[in-house]
Amino acid sequence: MSENFDVKLNGKSYLPDPSVKENSWIGDYETAYNEFLNDPEKHWETVAEELEWFKKWDKVREWDHPHAKWFTNAKLNITHNCLDRHVMNGKRNKVAIIWVGDDGKEEVLTYRQLYREVMRFANGLKSLGVEKGDRVCIYMPFVPEQIIAMLACARIGAVHSVVFGGFGANALHSRIKDAQAKIVITADASLRRGKRIDLKSLVDEAVVNASSVEKIVVLRRMTPQMELFSEIEVDFYEIMEDVEKECESEIMDSEDPLFILYTSGTTGPAKGIVHACGGYMVGTYYTTKNMFDIKESDVMWCTADPGWITGHSYIVYGPLSMGATILISETTPDYPDPGVWWSMIEEFDVTIFYTAPTAIRMFMRMGEEWPEKYNLSSLRILGSVGEPLNPEAFEWYYRVIGKEKCPILDTWWQTETGMHMLTTTVGEPMKPGFAGRPVPGIVADVVDENGEPVPAGTGGFLVIKEPWPSMMRTVYNNDERYRQYWSTVKNYYTAGDLAVKDEDGYIMILGRSDDVLIVAGHNIGSAEVESALVSHEAVAEAAVIGKPDPLKGDSIKAFIILRMGYNASDKLKLELVYHVRMNLGPIAIPSEIEFVESLPKTRSGKIMRRLLKAQELGQDPGDISTLED
Repeated sequence: MSENFDVKLNGKSYLPDPSVKENSWIGDYETAYNEFLNDPEKHWETVAEELEWFKKWDKVREWDHPHAKWFTNAKLNITHNCLDRHVMNGKRNKVAIIWVGDDGKEEVLTYRQLYREVMRFANGLKSLGVEKGDRVCIYMPFVPEQIIAMLACARIGAVHSVVFGGFGANALHSRIKDAQAKIVITADASLRRGKRIDLKSLVDEAVVNASSVEKIVVLRRMTPQMELFSEIEVDFYEIMEDVEKECESEIMDSEDPLFILYTSGTTGPAKGIVHACGGYMVGTYYTTKNMFDIKESDVMWCTADPGWITGHSYIVYGPLSMGATILISETTPDYPDPGVWWSMIEEFDVTIFYTAPTAIRMFMRMGEEWPEKYNLSSLRILGSVGEPLNPEAFEWYYRVIGKEKCPILDTWWQTETGMHMLTTTVGEPMKPGFAGRPVPGIVADVVDENGEPVPAGTGGFLVIKEPWPSMMRTVYNNDERYRQYWSTVKNYYTAGDLAVKDEDGYIMILGRSDDVLIVAGHNIGSAEVESALVSHEAVAEAAVIGKPDPLKGDSIKAFIILRMGYNASDKLKLELVYHVRMNLGPIAIPSEIEFVESLPKTRSGKIMRRLLKAQELGQDPGDISTLED
């Protein structure tokens, strides 16, 4: 693969008020990063010592490529750090969770209340025969009980596998079968945009021929309550009756599995990513504290769902290990109107807001009048996750939502990494289009296919050169697939993304390596063409694919969603072609443009370009279990 990318690096940058850096946990980036490089193990040991362990580690790290062990022989329980230590250290009556339902219903749980509910549900699971090491599948709507179930599993050493509540029966069945789940925890229904969506019938279908399942625990939200079949089904709250109120946390080894989370591949079945107790706890605690700069008075709202790694790391385990207050919500961003999220930020004085570029672009499409109706002055830090935050969306987010005062964290990481890998730490100059630099604790680079660093301004493969605590430990039942991550490019962890680095070490993600367009011998990242298109005032969202071309190799086809107030026309197509030419040059202009109402996306908001390509070329789309609609 050629490393010569035609990349136009945006020279614009924004510098937050100096007080942001002065008051941050991380302080000066260069200083923090150099301290890490001088003694990597001491860096992670210092972080780990801020948490409580039942027994300290013998060694910080053991690295036998491609397998790592972190905090060897240490004993812990992550729920002790998320619950017990806060209850014992004066935070028992601090709000842990604020929940807002699709219908506007609110619920609040303090750390004391969450602690007690988790212990009771943990004992309820024990009464069903759940033991340390058993796998428990959680398939629920986004309600507080979902977090209670996750923490209860972790408390007794059961390995949870959370499956997003929007997946269909086939996707759920494959995940139950692969993990050999003993228990499935679900609900009768979820609410979305005012409509009831049945979950229980999907579970009934999914457990057929899944012989490992012994019990189905059902949260009955709806009235009248549905009838349960006593042979296998039990009520969520009834298993919490007549059990002990106290539940000692299971003593876990640092390398014991904490959870399995399935992530979709381009081909083949979903991969069960396995994360371990100790390293994952340290990594998520560290990045929540230092990247989000979370303080005692903050209210953090991450708009993801626990069915994704973002929800695991930055709704549940990271913020709760910090003793933070989190807002969680079942709402969608445009129901009952496009002001619902901004009204919640105003209502609950949200200070840290973490969402996806696809949501930001949707809000751009709706117009500035919606956020301007609300007082967003409580916000102090904005974050982005899921795919590259294109410069146009960055500018809008910074200006309209952050009022040009909030640092923006454009975070790059994966299910496999468990925690942030790249971002711009608070207080440092922000460059629209660039995720930022490696988090202190991470050694990342942009290299060619031989693993050699490429010059600034030249595209290549994004790699992580050294292990880190929250890295996945294996792919469940498929260690060979895990090894491929560490053997594709030299002995580095290869993320599958293409990137480019500027003179200051800031990294821009160009797109997935399987989304590369090869036009007349030039490698062009799909993300940069899409970014150029979205920078046009008429375009809300864009996706581009390559189509085989006998002369060019690939020709570029663009799928465009227009902003409100703009209409599709041949004249607009010509304008967009000219706009891309002026931004990226003639090699990157689309040969075809199709205006569409929607784009195929995963439920975490990532555009499924391979599905567009499969439809265009009449091919098999592969695994589409994560498709939103």
